[in-house]
Amino acid sequence: MAALAAALAGALLALAGCGYGVAAGLRLHGGVPRAEVRPFENRSSDPGLGAAVAAALRDELSRRGAEGPGAVIEGVVRTEGAAPTLPGGAAVRVVLEAEGRLVVQGAVVATRSVRREADHLGGADALEGEARRAQALQRLSVEVARALLDALEE
Repeated sequence: MAALAAALAGALLALAGCGYGVAAGLRLHGGVPRAEVRPFENRSSDPGLGAAVAAALRDELSRRGAEGPGAVIEGVVRTEGAAPTLPGGAAVRVVLEAEGRLVVQGAVVATRSVRREADHLGGADALEGEARRAQALQRLSVEVARALLDALEE
């Protein structure tokens, strides 16, 4: 009997140290714990930006253990024209704005807008400048996705 108790105690200790835990999880407006992401409408001049924001949002939902059926997040992305922030155009500011809608059973339960800005170095030529702009927008996509999901939480 003592051997059985020792074996059970050992098994419990092994399971306790396996890295699993209990977390509160994500709770979106309307009380839903999970959401799917539809492609965001791209109203910018940067091709693929709507898809980049949607992909970053899916990654963030997955990271938080909240990707799946329950609700739908859809939206629109926009950028503002590049504005030099240093004389001679050595640095350029890019602005990304996303509006997300949380839809539960066909009804919009929350709409939130998020705006993020970043400066990037200009390039020696137009091609290098556009590559740096694309990298800045990729970073902003991740920031916007996190902020948007935070704004859609209860």
